[in-house]
Amino acid sequence: MVQIKPAVRYSEAYKMQVVRELESGGVNMARLKRKYGIGSAYSIQRWVYKYGNGSHGKVIRVQEPEERDEREQLKRRVRGLERSLADAQLELALERQYTVLACRRAGIEDVEGFKKKAGGKVRI
Repeated sequence: MVQIKPAVRYSEAYKMQVVRELESGGVNMARLKRKYGIGSAYSIQRWVYKYGNGSHGKVIRVQEPEERDEREQLKRRVRGLERSLADAQLELALERQYTVLACRRAGIEDVEGFKKKAGGKVRI
């Protein structure tokens, strides 16, 4: 026969006490979980989200204005390069299809062989 554990309900004051202790530092969630006999660290995480002052679990990034500007410039540059790459890929695909069509109209069956013979050189 399977034993079902009884549901444990914690009071608001109890939850806030655990969160205050966590935020005061020196104690991590695993230790608090063992100390208070709390079944899941996820419970503590939810309490921190609900009752915490925001000092635990958030990353605060301090940047100089130049760093922020540089980061934005790099993001813009990456977006521009991604667009350029997409355009180049589209252009290459169109050129390949054009070569296939031109070879068919010229009666050339072996397109790959034609490309190898030409070697990328234009003959006039």
